[in-house]
Amino acid sequence: MTRKASLDGHRPNDRMEPASGGGGSRKSASIEGIKDIIAVASGKGGVGKSTTAVNLAVALAKTCKLKVGLLDADVYGPSIPTLMKLEGKPEVNEDMKMIPMKNHDVWCMSIGFLIGKDAPVVWRGPMGVAWGELDILVIDMPPGTGDTQLTISQRLRLSGALIVSTPQDIALIDARRGANMFRKVQIPYFCALADSGLIENMSCFKCPHCREKTYIFGHGGARKTAEEMGMEFLGEIPLEVEIRSSSDEGSPIVVSAPSSEAAEAYNEIAQRVVLWLVDSAREKDQGPIISL
Repeated sequence: MTRKASLDGHRPNDRMEPASGGGGSRKSASIEGIKDIIAVASGKGGVGKSTTAVNLAVALAKTCKLKVGLLDADVYGPSIPTLMKLEGKPEVNEDMKMIPMKNHDVWCMSIGFLIGKDAPVVWRGPMGVAWGELDILVIDMPPGTGDTQLTISQRLRLSGALIVSTPQDIALIDARRGANMFRKVQIPYFCALADSGLIENMSCFKCPHCREKTYIFGHGGARKTAEEMGMEFLGEIPLEVEIRSSSDEGSPIVVSAPSSEAAEAYNEIAQRVVLWLVDSAREKDQGPIISL
């Protein structure tokens, strides 16, 4: 897919028709005030899922000019506070709902705000979040295909899922499992590999001196996997030193190095996601409203 997105006047639709397929009907619900919900998932850890979720959210906000939220659903390994350079605990409004914290034009919520950096994660019951009006909520899913991932996928009316993987065979096998999970619960999905991402992320290593590309983890596997599974291949994200350093500093590369190849790839993926949402929008009654 090489076309450039023309985003003037575009807003993702708040009505999406679930993809057809097995798994029965989904009794899912929307979140009040949020038009579209995108899950960023991976079949295994260590492929750059959270980094992809963060840069996608920031690109959607800054490049696509949308109102964006970012939910850290990786409750046992929350990383959004570090990646978005957010500290402290969220304030609570008069309805006793937590108010998301904001940086880089993105409203964020994470269990990491509620615990210390070295404290174990203990979930003490339901906690409401006052998201307000959003065009898109990006959910950083836990890695894998366990109960948490299935529950989120079944309970929420997801507009789509973006699967992140690296090019090597073992990562692609797990990416296929993730795609099949979303297929079974009738969620439309993209392909995001963490070398970039189906997105293929870490698609290649770029020498910081000569800029020569080396395909450390293999080449072309993600695109082939996307084609075989009927997925949208969104692009390739190179493995650059700036991604690691900017993440450690809490400044996504789309902000810290906007002219880098990785930042341009994230921005292009964000535009493709918006176009996918616009093109895939269907007239359909909304499900019941719930509060999260």
